[in-house]
Amino acid sequence: MTAETENTVEDQGADAPTGLDALAGLQAEEAVAPVEPKIDAFGRAYATGRRKNAIARVWIKPGNGRVTVNGREQEVFFARPVLRMILQQPFETAERADQFDVICTVSGGGLSGQAGAVRLGISKALVNYEPSLRPVLKKGGFLTRDSRVVERKKYGKAKARRSFQFSKR
Repeated sequence: MTAETENTVEDQGADAPTGLDALAGLQAEEAVAPVEPKIDAFGRAYATGRRKNAIARVWIKPGNGRVTVNGREQEVFFARPVLRMILQQPFETAERADQFDVICTVSGGGLSGQAGAVRLGISKALVNYEPSLRPVLKKGGFLTRDSRVVERKKYGKAKARRSFQFSKR
């Protein structure tokens, strides 16, 4: 050790925690800091959700549970009950059903991917509005982006993996 490093170790004293104890103390201090909600001037929280090729821009605000997708009601846009159920999952998990209005614009992909994108957007917007909901939604898996996308087509193949039909003659 050099003279400088010896001095810094001596300056800390015997009661200063070192090693893992010091790190545990730092981590506990950081966890106490409250997270501020991110709400705009209109009282809305915004988030972006993505799934496959679909991208959803989602705004939530206090209301009575109306969901508007691209200017249409959710019953019209997502006709299948399964897709509407996907949209309601974050609210039911967070026990906030019929407390927020959702306005979103969705583009790209198919209906299933769009529903998944809106669900992720709703979950992230709920966390932005009420940061205390993060552990509940995280445990339910609603804050994880599903990274699976369509595999690209390779040259020399009919599709991504399918080969051309083999013919002996």
